[in-house]
Amino acid sequence: MHLPFYDAKSAAKVECQQTPVIIPESEKAVCNSSSRWFGFQAAFVPIPFRRHAMSNTPAIMQNPLTNKGTAFTLEERERYGLTGRLPAAVETLDQQAARAYCQFSSYEKDMEKYIFLDQLHNRNETLYYRLLTDHLAEMLPIVYDPTVGEAIKKWSRDYRRSRAVYLDVNRPEAVRASFETLGLGADDVDLIVVSDAEEILGIGDWGVNGTDISIGKLAVYTAAAGIDPARAIAVNLDVGTDNEALLNDPAYLGNRHARVRGECYDALIKTYLQTASELFPNALLHFEDFGPSNARRILVENRDRYRIFNDDMQGTGAIVMAAVFSGLKVTKQTFAEQRLAVYGAGTAGTGMADQISAAMERDGLSREEAKKRVWLIDINGLVTDDMPDLPDYQREYARPAAEVADWARKDGKIGLLEVVKQVKPTILIGTSTDHGAFTEEVVKALAAGVERPILLPLSNPTEKIEVMPADAVEWTDGKALISIGIPVPPVSYKGVDYHIGQANNAMLYPGLGLGVIVSGAKQVTDGMLLAAAEAVASQVNPQDLGASLLPPVDNLRASSATVAVAVAKQAAKDGVAAKQPENRVQAVQDAMWQPVYR
Repeated sequence: MHLPFYDAKSAAKVECQQTPVIIPESEKAVCNSSSRWFGFQAAFVPIPFRRHAMSNTPAIMQNPLTNKGTAFTLEERERYGLTGRLPAAVETLDQQAARAYCQFSSYEKDMEKYIFLDQLHNRNETLYYRLLTDHLAEMLPIVYDPTVGEAIKKWSRDYRRSRAVYLDVNRPEAVRASFETLGLGADDVDLIVVSDAEEILGIGDWGVNGTDISIGKLAVYTAAAGIDPARAIAVNLDVGTDNEALLNDPAYLGNRHARVRGECYDALIKTYLQTASELFPNALLHFEDFGPSNARRILVENRDRYRIFNDDMQGTGAIVMAAVFSGLKVTKQTFAEQRLAVYGAGTAGTGMADQISAAMERDGLSREEAKKRVWLIDINGLVTDDMPDLPDYQREYARPAAEVADWARKDGKIGLLEVVKQVKPTILIGTSTDHGAFTEEVVKALAAGVERPILLPLSNPTEKIEVMPADAVEWTDGKALISIGIPVPPVSYKGVDYHIGQANNAMLYPGLGLGVIVSGAKQVTDGMLLAAAEAVASQVNPQDLGASLLPPVDNLRASSATVAVAVAKQAAKDGVAAKQPENRVQAVQDAMWQPVYR
């Protein structure tokens, strides 16, 4: 099929459509509580327990939540009409997992491994999560960042199976019906991850292709913290895309118009929040990879009314807080003594500034005093209050133009190096995706300003990081306290192995979500985020030379449980907990879903 060239820039504005949709009664039916177990819970339209008309395969094998494959016993095979449909051997889950890992390891390319795991996920969820849980450190970069970024680019072309709910900006009246097709009741959902895919990782706007960002996030929640996959929903908000390559790709499966903004967009967000919270009142509403113009605004406007969490702002900020907590154990300083420079003042970078400046306030500074200890640098240089059209999330931290009138400029901008020389920051964060921006001159200037600077170049993947840790260790003579956004082996320098912790949100948000579920928290408070950060930092001893600021991801499930207990405890202190179990440690363990056959 030939499609005409589409120019997103000249596209006409898409108007809100209010045309009612008539749904046949036959399509409104949902499974009752007994049949839903054999249907596609959470991610799939329910089906009755019967043989599939096309494949003649019993539905118990069609549904990845109930399929056991070769682990069905002889009795089960007879009971469910599987006689003769499987090889004679009856295997244990351990045996299946061993074979699956051999199959996974036989692939050389990460995308091949991603596709293998995706197909296993679509076939047998228990086996998929058993494999992922057993090899989480190895497979985390496959099921999520960075490999998921490549999968998203090819999602429409390689479309295999839908695992999400798609909410169309052109059909806001269908939001409720879209959720109701799942056949899930008010007490059946703990977690919903939603994305409009405007700012996917470091690759930008990918429209409906970004569905896998929500799927991947849920997979990490389950593998790392035991969130029951049958009680979680992935959602894509299809509001169009400004990616012209997608709009002109015959294989693209999303809306073929420019990204909708303004009133129509806000109406969809409002409808989503109201409907999701009404239908599933106990669910945590996780927002992922929204654009900077929307992410902060949606969070600020709604966090007091809904159980909402934005990982790009709050989760990233909290894991950075964990690294800073560890660093301050070494420097023996308080937050109130810090000077923070953030290079890359987008949603994530500003979210980090929010949390660190809030910690300064907790240490006794006023809000005005805390803001004065933060310097943001973006593509236009140091953010100052005389810049036109400053985004709302930068405006609070804009420096008075008069204050920096005599600072050195290049091409009319006050650059990173000048800020480091003038400010002498104790903490330098990079979220710019500007590879190599932390040059030798910048890093040495940082080390000249303070004895033990906290250096956090967080951009990923590797080709976007501001400085490689081996260079930073050498240029600071081993004095910098470093954590980065990618996994790297230890750096050997002057006989010391420097273990570089990865500031991976996966160490924090799964445990945070589990803590919200266990406590029944009505909101995610700043105190709960702080408690999560402190719980992560408590798992390492950074005092020894070369020690990591953050724990490794190898034992992520135990780490998430520790975070969950701290979050549940803080929720009670903050007065937002609906449930207060006598033994929170046991309550967390009881709440963690295990990948075993039922």
